[in-house]
Amino acid sequence: MYYGILLIVLGLLAVPSLLLSKKPNAKELFDKITPYQGWIGCVFAFWGAWGIISSILNLGWLGSIPIYWITYLAVSMLEFGLGFILGYSLIQKYVLSKNEKGAEAGEKLLAKLMPLQGTLGIVAIILGAWQIVTYFLWFVA
Repeated sequence: MYYGILLIVLGLLAVPSLLLSKKPNAKELFDKITPYQGWIGCVFAFWGAWGIISSILNLGWLGSIPIYWITYLAVSMLEFGLGFILGYSLIQKYVLSKNEKGAEAGEKLLAKLMPLQGTLGIVAIILGAWQIVTYFLWFVA
């Protein structure tokens, strides 16, 4: 469930124009969060990578709760992708700058993900809501 809530927040950070068109006074909140966007992105990228690894380690869920497992993997992939986009400047500075091939691979991944940022943000909001629903369907009910 926490993945879903955090994914909705990440989606809103990735597509601030979506929220600002509905609530113009939310600009103040985004202005407060903007200095921390890189760190938030790094945390989500790490958390998403860990979720991808965790979903692979828990392949057994695919037999018992397949929709939840697929949702968990998709949520983790979105968290990693959006986190990488939002936190790229810090990832480049602290991780990729020490390795030339890593920096080149990071640039290629960023170039592939950047055109999709808006779409990924909207999908993140929708998938975050879906993840919350599946959590209540399978674990609370």
